[in-house]
Amino acid sequence: MKLLAFHLLSVLVLFGFLTVSAESLRESINTDYEENLAELFVHFHENPELSFREFETAKRMAKELRGLGYEVTEGVGQTGVVAVLKNGEGPTVLLRADMDGLPVTEKSGLSYASKARQVDIHGVEQSVMHACGHDVHITSLVGTARQLVARRDQWSGTLVLICQPAEEIGSGARAMLKDGLYERFPKPDYAVGFHVASKIPSGKIVVQYQTVSSSVDSVDILVHGVGTHGAAPHSGIDPVLVASQIVVSLQSIVSRTISPMKPGVVTVGSIHGGTKHNIIGNRVEMQLTVRADDAETRETLLDSIDRVADGVARSLGVPEHLLPEVIRSPTDMTPPNVNDEPTARILKSAFVDHFKKGTIIDLKREMMGGEDFAYYGQPERKVKSVFFNVGGSVAEDTIESPPHHSPIFKVQPEPAIKTGVEAMVVAAMTLMNGE
Repeated sequence: MKLLAFHLLSVLVLFGFLTVSAESLRESINTDYEENLAELFVHFHENPELSFREFETAKRMAKELRGLGYEVTEGVGQTGVVAVLKNGEGPTVLLRADMDGLPVTEKSGLSYASKARQVDIHGVEQSVMHACGHDVHITSLVGTARQLVARRDQWSGTLVLICQPAEEIGSGARAMLKDGLYERFPKPDYAVGFHVASKIPSGKIVVQYQTVSSSVDSVDILVHGVGTHGAAPHSGIDPVLVASQIVVSLQSIVSRTISPMKPGVVTVGSIHGGTKHNIIGNRVEMQLTVRADDAETRETLLDSIDRVADGVARSLGVPEHLLPEVIRSPTDMTPPNVNDEPTARILKSAFVDHFKKGTIIDLKREMMGGEDFAYYGQPERKVKSVFFNVGGSVAEDTIESPPHHSPIFKVQPEPAIKTGVEAMVVAAMTLMNGE
């Protein structure tokens, strides 16, 4: 009987009898924002928590979702929350929101600016700020959950909502998957998420058909030398000189190793060595971020860093036992986030049909940012994933809007949250109903 009911629902959807009413959905979201979501957003913004330390955030999200009738499990992937709502036969759709803040002292000037401090996973006390908009994401997930419960007669299948920790350190998605997200809970046919963007006009939606964000790898290079007096450089091996040559030579990797038709970034973000003007030390520490849009380019970049560090050191006379150590972080890493193109086209078409003209816009990527949502849709997992962006710019000229990860970061929460909720509801119901 359940299977028959699902087929009947599909027929009704096909002929337009159970499509999402834009007017009624929008009205309901507006009411919910005024009565619940605005206050909830302020609460989350005032009380951010660091990666894998989202204890109170997770408790609040669990409480909100459990109160709506979802079956809620806490502590998945350390601090993650999973909420399941079964509603007859049909696809399983996972909706994800990340919930961690950043170690940033807020200087946004907002009346509800964060004053929070917290001890991070390394035992260091930090100021904490929602400097990337994750407070928008979790608030929107609560609003989405509420709207989908209210419309259970309009879709059939299983909803899996996840509140993910530690996106900012690229570890939360892997932690939840390692903890059995796809085994302990219904495995999704589709995974959907969004990110608010301060450089996109407020309330607008951008859907990419393929690559949404780049791979991210953190690499450390330890350059060794032989310390000596600064007035007698010939008596030692200067690691500052070796490191400097490595920095310059690294710039040849993108320009001369990978195809000019493929993007790549190798950035040296930190370099530290030495203690005094007239002392040649014995060690320099370098920190790199590496970005690519496909797996092949990613491996080429990483392997080339090994080659350059080794080759430069040898050319400057560094002996075998003092050659640089190149260390790829086993945790601070994520693959490219690539949308399933057929599913992305379906959702973009549904958005165009549902939203007012001009809401769905096309924008080219302007940076090679990373996003660990990529793990949910890796090819071997056989889950079709789509990640899109929702605008939250506080300025008419988006160039003037504060950037992400900045102490002055801010977005317009109302249009961002309302649009985020509406888009996630439309996406879930479109995929559930096979439109």
